Amino acid sequence: MAGPGTPSMKDVAARAGVSLGTVSNVLNKPDRVSVQTRDRVRAAIEQLGFVRNETARQLRSGHSRTLAYVALDSGNPFFTDVAEGVQDAAEASGLAVFLCNSREDGGRQDFYLDMLEQQRVEGILITPTDNATDRLDRVRKRGIPVVVVDRDAGPDFCSVTVDDVAGGELAATHLLEAGHRKLAYIGGPMTIGQAADRLTGARKAVAAVPGAELVVLETAALNVAEGRRAGERLAGLPGSRRPTAAFCANDLLALGLLQRMVRLGLDVPGDLAIVGYDDIEFAEAAAVPLTSVSQPRHLLGRTAAELLLDEAASDPAKHRHRQVVFSPELVVRASTALRPGT
Repeated sequence: MAGPGTPSMKDVAARAGVSLGTVSNVLNKPDRVSVQTRDRVRAAIEQLGFVRNETARQLRSGHSRTLAYVALDSGNPFFTDVAEGVQDAAEASGLAVFLCNSREDGGRQDFYLDMLEQQRVEGILITPTDNATDRLDRVRKRGIPVVVVDRDAGPDFCSVTVDDVAGGELAATHLLEAGHRKLAYIGGPMTIGQAADRLTGARKAVAAVPGAELVVLETAALNVAEGRRAGERLAGLPGSRRPTAAFCANDLLALGLLQRMVRLGLDVPGDLAIVGYDDIEFAEAAAVPLTSVSQPRHLLGRTAAELLLDEAASDPAKHRHRQVVFSPELVVRASTALRPGT
């Protein structure tokens, strides 16, 4: 499989004066070869500039030495932090990681799953765009284990997630305890499970407080631009109808909202208190430091990769799927404050 001018294992064998099998043993099972022969083969490799064809070896074995993480949006620092956790666990086991970005698009997600099946990856971690259980089950039936990240996929898959209903309740409760009674929830689309679960938690908190109200502004995506658009919508409401606080489904939305409020000359938190979700690095560095619901991003990725490696090494008939759920924490900063008299 070597190209023109590319030294092959046969070339190495000829230069070292050994058999092709001996070269293979030096590369894969060096303890089977005498020190003198190993040194001679390695010298030939160095002289020729030989690089082993890892792809050919992987094709023969049926799997590559790679994991893959299909992230929902690699432009969101939350997912890059999760990917770092995946990478740390993979590297500790001698594996590399493919990072794929679905961009919240089911079609792109399916394209990457098809490609990763063809690449015979060791396993796939995925934050799915929607209910992709059937598609993921097909991948697994081809012998590739799958672990779902930041989403509960039920008992038939290993998964690692944070209790987003509890996180939504935590955020809304904080705003209610600060004296706010008209809250906005900004997030979407609701086909994304995290956005829907965080709304469920916020509704639960609001329902427990007499006279409290929750206005839902569904967004087309979970990004800064959609946060700015939500800010325009809120600013355009009459004062009597405008919420005094907003809970955003992630920090990118919250940062876009904060940016728009500041540009419109509105005070945060005086005119609008804001809570985000994820507690990415930019939350604390914002012009008005952002209160946010924190998730253990790196731990999510590392734990998911460890579950995947365990499943890949297990007998499928004996493997038991695990669903790991972490608890979120609220990090309070300047974007929320107690209202007068509370």
